[in-house]
Amino acid sequence: MDDGRLPTSLWVEAHLRRLNEMGRGYYIVQKGAFAAGTVLLKINLLDGQARVLTQIRDMDGNLGWMAALGQERVAESDADAYIRRAMDRDPDVWVIEIEDKGGENPFEGKEIL
Repeated sequence: MDDGRLPTSLWVEAHLRRLNEMGRGYYIVQKGAFAAGTVLLKINLLDGQARVLTQIRDMDGNLGWMAALGQERVAESDADAYIRRAMDRDPDVWVIEIEDKGGENPFEGKEIL
């Protein structure tokens, strides 16, 4: 990789290891491309709602997150439908589900949009 970024699989593995150390529950819904897959994060709020964040980069190349459905919280069924469509469109996408009643994103990068 020309820009010195870690392959996606190593980046994801490092974050999941940190979640393990914190005792946080997660589930890998789909493993994407080793080197360059995009990451979708479903944060299950455990009340029938969820947040769906997609990994993006800002104009300077810094990692960030965008609310994939344009809303802070959506029905879990809507989140799952969006994720299924994303996986159908892009088999290289990584999809990780995390359980967090507060809806906090434990991965690095600020929310850009």
